[in-house]
Order: sequence, then structure tokens, then C-alpha cells
Amino acid sequence: MPRPRFAHLGPARTGRGDAARQFLPRWGRGTACKAVEGAWPERSQPRPGPLGRFEPAPPTGEQQARSFVARLALAAALFAAPALAHADALGAYYERSVMTAANQRCGLFTPDLASALATAQAQARGAALRSGATGGALVQLVERARGRADAVACTSPDIIKAADRVRGAFEGFSRLQRMNFPGETSDWMANRSASRLGPVWKLSQTARFGDAGLVFGLAGKGDARLLVAVVGFPGNAQPYAARLIMRDAALAPDPYLNAIQSRGRGPLPLDARMPPRSATLGVLAEARAQADAPLLPPGVRSGYAFRFPSTTIATLAELDPREAIAIEFLFADGPRDEVRTAYVEVGDFAAGRAFLTTAQR
Repeated sequence: MPRPRFAHLGPARTGRGDAARQFLPRWGRGTACKAVEGAWPERSQPRPGPLGRFEPAPPTGEQQARSFVARLALAAALFAAPALAHADALGAYYERSVMTAANQRCGLFTPDLASALATAQAQARGAALRSGATGGALVQLVERARGRADAVACTSPDIIKAADRVRGAFEGFSRLQRMNFPGETSDWMANRSASRLGPVWKLSQTARFGDAGLVFGLAGKGDARLLVAVVGFPGNAQPYAARLIMRDAALAPDPYLNAIQSRGRGPLPLDARMPPRSATLGVLAEARAQADAPLLPPGVRSGYAFRFPSTTIATLAELDPREAIAIEFLFADGPRDEVRTAYVEVGDFAAGRAFLTTAQR
């Protein structure tokens, strides 16, 4: 197999894949790298989000506990909302953050219910970002939510009553095995069921690019969840390497959504949701193998699976749901590589990942 040529991506770092030994053990080793060339282009700072309009004035005395109860009940009701307006999105994220903070301090809920809260909080974060809230505003919102939760005693009758209401609202969540997380252009499909016979998709998004098919997401056998891209090209064409390109938050704190490249009134194309190359993080697949049949894209009979470092999962979960990532597949073509690129919508990847948490307990 030709030696990968990734010099332009900058210094390499060693990838890790501890759980990979029980999944596709035929794979070899590889590296991950980070692109740092150039500088992030100057941009005007975004206007601060309307945090003040949705953050109530701090209550005092008994009103604190009563307000806390009302917020927990509202958060439980908002969990099932399929779509949220701007005000509702910020409010829902605040309420779910209050619940999460209260549970972390007081141990109110079982692991299954805590997983439900984490999923609901991640969904609300995505909805708030889509509605125009900034990442900085959401950080402030979480800090205020924690302060509100800390102001109520864990043994308070009101907080006990609120916890009971939340348990009732999420009673059936732990029994869900599958859940769909819609996006603007693509959906994430989550599957909690475990397979002992072979790897299956736990969280996946399917895409077509040119005449090739792709499935990207978390896959594994048993409790393993590995970040994998499975691709099938016509004629069983064989890429020798793959790399994942995403925004580097250290170089570009905010998503780069180039509305100028929009083609009509539909959703912004995924290739227009990528930052400039100088502000990207490039991660090389650390292993490659013939793909197992259950992981192949629809209609594809054979293909290749590329595994990325497990540390990349958390980085991907922190991205803005409106942006996209690129997966580049490299083919040896004389002195230069041929590159074929697929795009994946970030969407509610973080919420889908949280949904899977209960399955590992």
C-alpha cells in the first residue's frame, strides 16, 4: 500500500484506539494530525445573544424553591417538543441545565433518567444554536442554571416533588431502543441494542457523494463505540487512506456558515458550512479494513471501513449543529493523490451520543 502523504497538514500526533482490538482487528495503525497553517480571517464579532430576555430575575426566599419546581416541570414537558422557537430554545436549555445541575449535586435520578436528561439538554443546546444563540451566551446560561440549582437544598420538599414529576415525565425513556435525530439535510439514527456477533451501527448518518455511498458514525460490537467511516466506490475502488476535516475551535471559536454560497432558498449546502482550510483540524484514520456487511451503505455490496481516533468523538460533539465536517478519501494517482470528499452534517450528534449512554451502564 502506498505511503500516505499528509505533510501539508502539519505535525502529526499519535491516535488512540484502545477498544478497537475487539472490533475489526485486521486494521493497521495510523496517525492523526492538526492543520494550523495560515490565520483565521478577521471577522466582525457576533452580536451577543438575547440572554437577558429569557433569564428571569433571581428570586428570593421561598420563591426560589417554588420557581425551581416550576422550571423542572416545564423542562420535563419541553423534552418531547419536536421544534423550538428562539425563546423556547433558550428557555428549554436553561431548564434542562437546571435539572442536570440539581441531579449532579443531589443524585436525584437513576443512570437511565440521567441519560434522558443529558439527551434532552444536548437537543436543547442544538436548537438554541440553530435559532441564533451564541456559544458564549449558552455558557453563561449554564452557569446561571447551576447557581439556581445550588440555591435549593437537596432535602427540600419542593425539590423532591419536582424530581418525582421529572421521573414521571421520562418514565418510558429507558425502554427506547432507537431514536431519530433530524437535521436540516440529514438525520442521525441512534440504536441502543447491542450485538455480540459482530459490529453494528450505534449512531449513524448516511450520505451519497458522486457515485459513492457512505455511512459515518459510531459502530462496534457489544459496548464498543468507535468512530468509523464506511465507504463503497463503484468497481470496488480502494482508497488507501482517509482523513476527517472539521473546524478547529482554538482557531475559529464560531462556525463558518457561508450563506453567499447558498444555491437557492433551500438549506445551506454542506460544503458551504466548512471553515477555511487554515482554521481546520485534520485527523487521519488510524486503521483501515474491509467493511463488515452490516456496516455497508445501502445498496453497496463491498467497501472499506476507516476507523478514527476515539478522542475525536468528544471534539465532534462540541461542534455547532449547523456546521459540517468533511471526510476525504485518498487514492494513489501517480506523484499526486486523488481526493474524493464526502460531507456530513454535524446536527444532533451530541444528543445521539448522550442517548447511547444508558446502553453502556
